[in-house]
Amino acid sequence: MTAGPGHEHLQSLHDDVGESGTGTEAAVEAGPDLAARLARLARELQATAETPGRVERAVRAAVDLVPGAEEGSISLVRARRRVSSQAETGRLAHLLDRLQEETGEGPCLDAVFDREVLVVDDLAADDRWPALAARAREVGLRSVLALQLFVEGDNLGALNLCAGRPGAFDEDAAQVGRLLASHVAVAVADSLQMQGTARALATRDVVGQAKGILMERHKVTADQAFVLLTRVSQTTNRRLVDVAEELTASGSLGG
Repeated sequence: MTAGPGHEHLQSLHDDVGESGTGTEAAVEAGPDLAARLARLARELQATAETPGRVERAVRAAVDLVPGAEEGSISLVRARRRVSSQAETGRLAHLLDRLQEETGEGPCLDAVFDREVLVVDDLAADDRWPALAARAREVGLRSVLALQLFVEGDNLGALNLCAGRPGAFDEDAAQVGRLLASHVAVAVADSLQMQGTARALATRDVVGQAKGILMERHKVTADQAFVLLTRVSQTTNRRLVDVAEELTASGSLGG
């Protein structure tokens, strides 16, 4: 499997967790087998080739390892401002994401942009997000632990953990969450790079097919065919890949 952008960082986390050092003091204090489980998670994430599977595995591991967590999800930053959710493990996680999207407020949104870690003892009684609190009370959402995800300075989003009882997350849970957030951030970063690479390859493939059609139809070179495509893209104010897709699908440049 080709290593992604976070491979070296993930290997470093693996090494740090597997050895005694400053990066593992909280892990060792939290439980005798936590360091070993984190090291195993690092190896499993490296070995998971499927991009959705890698992120889902990381979120499920967070739910399993963080004391008090019942369900989890990821809030992902798109285009530096829009937030979308993925890898929801159950009903509560889905409701947490949906209600924050509907009300435009909440701990996970705050963690994405403003705070590294947010612990909410009782969401239904928290006056920081009044609109969300009222809705949370109706559906049984109580405790939330939201952890910002970032790799090498890039803010990717937040890991969201929740529970149906108040006071589910203490300082130990937050410490374990911080350790896991590093693993989850790398999994998300690798997943995004793989998705971007797949899109780039698909775009290159369809543009190549369109160039081939024009070369055969008009007896022109590859460079000349590309100029034709870009000219139609500019005059019709459409993306080059959209012009190429229409040509390969219908035989028409649409311009």
